[in-house]
Amino acid sequence: MTNEDLALSFAAKLSRAIEQQHFEQAVNDVQTLRPIDIADIIALIEPKLAWQLLEHLPNRSTIFAYLDADIQVALAYVFPRAVLAKIVGEMPSDERADLYKRLSQDQRDVLLPALAQAKREDIRRLASYAERTAGALMSSDYATLGAEMNVAEALAALRLEAPDAETIYHAYVIDDNRKLLGVVSLRVLILASPEQLINDIMVSSVISCDVNDDQEDVAKMVARYDLIALPVTDDDALVGIVTHDDAMDVASDEATDDFHKSGGVTTMVGRLKDVSITVLYRKRVFWLVFLVFGNLLSGLSIANFEDVIAANLVLVFFLPLLVDSGGNAGSQSATLMVRALATGDVVMRDWFSLLGREALVALLLGGTMAVAIALIGYVRGDATVSLVLALSMMSVVMIGSVIGMSLPFILNKVGFDPATASAPLITSISDASGVLIYLFIASKFLPIG
Repeated sequence: MTNEDLALSFAAKLSRAIEQQHFEQAVNDVQTLRPIDIADIIALIEPKLAWQLLEHLPNRSTIFAYLDADIQVALAYVFPRAVLAKIVGEMPSDERADLYKRLSQDQRDVLLPALAQAKREDIRRLASYAERTAGALMSSDYATLGAEMNVAEALAALRLEAPDAETIYHAYVIDDNRKLLGVVSLRVLILASPEQLINDIMVSSVISCDVNDDQEDVAKMVARYDLIALPVTDDDALVGIVTHDDAMDVASDEATDDFHKSGGVTTMVGRLKDVSITVLYRKRVFWLVFLVFGNLLSGLSIANFEDVIAANLVLVFFLPLLVDSGGNAGSQSATLMVRALATGDVVMRDWFSLLGREALVALLLGGTMAVAIALIGYVRGDATVSLVLALSMMSVVMIGSVIGMSLPFILNKVGFDPATASAPLITSISDASGVLIYLFIASKFLPIG
């Protein structure tokens, strides 16, 4: 049996146990599994049975947080209000706010009154920040200390805060107005003498971000400085932290988003196997239709050189090879530039210096490919055909590479995502220019009529 078959069989067994009210048996069956694995099993169970199992699990909020967003919402519809409030109240603050934003207004109106006042206000505050910002990503579960505390007092305070904090490996030092003064690690606290003041051992130069910063920039900061968590401020006041795991989730989502865009697919949400045909159609149709009209340029070029083609039919044999070579070279260049721009390895002012390097590399690549195609051209045609092919190959590879390198910079400059420059767009532009270059060179060297 496959892993999927085993999971389905296990889910069916759990469903029977729950239907028969054998909750102790169901809990015993899953208690040796990790929370994320239990979540995968619960996703296969009917929602009306799943909530009954979750209610009897000690780590229910952790398991619930691992469920896909659409499954969380589906379960929220069938959970009794008290059970939903209990699970949501135990969730980390950022995940609690994410779920709240996905619920309908009716569900929100049912959930909020069942939560404690502090959690209601926290949800409203976190849900108020714009999507894809640090505020929307951050958690309000963090440990704070006062600068005038000594180490013994600080450790005692952390013991009280630890159950509710996302991490206590770093505690943030704030004043009465919540202004961020510094940060101190748990390691430093343990090694320090009990009488030392936090003000004397804290690091005052804290790396932080603003609540309105883009989440992709936040993820880059976490990765660049190898942080466990990044404090988030609003007018210098500490309002939350972005943890390393949340930042890496953002980096993964952004990479997936860029990968989809590079194939001419707009942003996809959810797992591919769960996405409807309508959504798949809508996500892919724009670029395909747009590029249909772009590819008409290739047809116009061919129509303009009909006489050359009619007099030299051997050109048709090499047309796909030359055109594809330009598109391939352009896609390679675009991929390198898109990734470099995304990681910050290059910026707009680097374009001119990179242009010269790319032109030289393209010349070497085109020259190597020209030698190969010239030999084939000589066999299929004659010395003149061989020359046309060699010049055309060098030209289309050169043009394709320069276009592929430059287009991400241009899109970035005008405010578009450089990832959209890859694959279909580059290929279509390189194809059209390649056809025009090839047939133009052929018209200058080969006889017509």
